[in-house]
Amino acid sequence: MTVGARVLKTGLAVAVALWVATTIAGFNSPIISAVAAIFTIQPSIYRSWKELLQQVQSNMLGAAVAVAAVWLIGNKPIAVGLVCICVILLCLRLKAEETIGLTLVTVVVIMEARGQTGWNVALDRFAAIMTGMLSAFAVNVAVAPPRHRERFVKLVQDAQSSLSRLLRTAISNELKENVFRDELKRVRKQLRQLQEYYELFAEERVWRAEARVARGRLLVVYKGMMAALEQGLALLEAVEQHYFAIPTAQAWNRLIDRQIEALCGYHELLMWKWEGQLKPGANASAPPDEATALLTDMIAERSEQTDAVSRARLLVLTSSLFSYEDRLRRLDKLIERWLQREEPVSIGEIDPRASD
Repeated sequence: MTVGARVLKTGLAVAVALWVATTIAGFNSPIISAVAAIFTIQPSIYRSWKELLQQVQSNMLGAAVAVAAVWLIGNKPIAVGLVCICVILLCLRLKAEETIGLTLVTVVVIMEARGQTGWNVALDRFAAIMTGMLSAFAVNVAVAPPRHRERFVKLVQDAQSSLSRLLRTAISNELKENVFRDELKRVRKQLRQLQEYYELFAEERVWRAEARVARGRLLVVYKGMMAALEQGLALLEAVEQHYFAIPTAQAWNRLIDRQIEALCGYHELLMWKWEGQLKPGANASAPPDEATALLTDMIAERSEQTDAVSRARLLVLTSSLFSYEDRLRRLDKLIERWLQREEPVSIGEIDPRASD
């Protein structure tokens, strides 16, 4: 089990919130600050700031509703329950679903204070909640700020390595079925995590114009990396679902196996190129056109010798193969332009559908 930075920062935020609430502010209910700190910690600084703003607005609304409810209908259990329902509906109406939990905490801690002056209690407990939120935000900014770029690149490398192992053993069918399933599930999970890291990195605000331009160009390259991995996964799934259902000859098996091997090697070299691990003058290169031409000729020959269903399966398989190669060539172009600091290609060049 790995203890991540967010886990440690949550514990630290709780400790800081309790210390501030007890030692500096002297609140009657410091535990409320700790609860607020737990709700406010987010995986990125931008999301923490956005969460802080939303929580302030929603909690002010919740505090006002709670005080008004105590004056109008009292603080019996049924009244607290009804007010909670109303606050949930208000949050949903305001499209602030993420703030519902802490807003309900605000409502309950204000309404349950029996025999105390409404506004005094409301201000004291609202201040305690604000202390917790601000403590969590300060900890998230000051302690180990999230480094989504490094995490993204590391996960891309891991996903490419896992995908390469599966593709290289797909035709020979050497892996045990349970091992293949576990590894395939792992690759799919990594691709989902990549999408999350990409969104977190894209959300971060950059104030300098030059930095914004550089970050925008970098996002285009990252998009290309994800597109290449997704197409490699599509090829793997096409091999699994269709390859073994097509009557094949040994020459065909060897040719497909060599082409997949060449593409996996090309993908690996592209990642090494991105990391600057290639020797000066060395360069990643796609499979030669002669190999692609030979594969095309053999595909055409086999299409004439098979039935309609087999031809359809063959079309799915070969289109996935060529699409993977095309994505890698696009990624090569993106990486080369980034390393030379030229103008990057557009998102539409990575995925033509994006420009529709």
